[in-house]
Amino acid sequence: MKIATAQFTCVPADISANVQQMASLADEARVQGAELVVFPELALTGYELEAVRARRDLWVQPDDPRLDAVRASGVASVVNGVAATEGERPVIETLVFGADGELLTTYRKQHLFQHEQDVFAVGQRDGRFECGGLRFALATCFDNHFSELVARGAADGCQVHLASSLYGTGGGVEELATVYPGIAKNFGLYVVVANHVGPAGEWTGCGRSALWAPGGALLAQADAATPMVVTAEIG
Repeated sequence: MKIATAQFTCVPADISANVQQMASLADEARVQGAELVVFPELALTGYELEAVRARRDLWVQPDDPRLDAVRASGVASVVNGVAATEGERPVIETLVFGADGELLTTYRKQHLFQHEQDVFAVGQRDGRFECGGLRFALATCFDNHFSELVARGAADGCQVHLASSLYGTGGGVEELATVYPGIAKNFGLYVVVANHVGPAGEWTGCGRSALWAPGGALLAQADAATPMVVTAEIG
């Protein structure tokens, strides 16, 4: 199975504009033969915490018509954004759509980073799904710094670990280059990370979205400056 990771520069607080970028990248992934594409953390809105706290129109549901272009791309898509809960606070939620647009699963970020704790509620369950004969685990950015979450996915028979993330220039470059190949090495998983590139809220995404093989060998990596898709064979 060929999997793609996609990085781009989000338009702040503009779901429609970001969905169009994601649909274009998904089309590119499909042309390259990928069956699944992973997008960065908060790809639907950009990393705009004040905006998503103030504007409920930036919170989505799986059947939101604004996501139609991604659902219609013909490739399974891992899409991260903001979703409503039963309470007053939203969550950072991953929606996984199959190649035919059906919802395969959802996952809500469990480990919130610093100021995210003032905006979002905490997710309460792990995310798993199957596609193309493989079993996948989901995590969002800071989640990946907690080995117990990754260990649960490996113990549950997952072969591939998917991460939607935001790592900035500076210290984020080293974190990205350390955490994800470390997961591949320590847990024997394929690992895929999708990162922002360019302005992302108060950060500047460092790009370098990548895929690693079990054991930690780098399979493919995007550059540090360009919106793009990179792919690799998994399994």
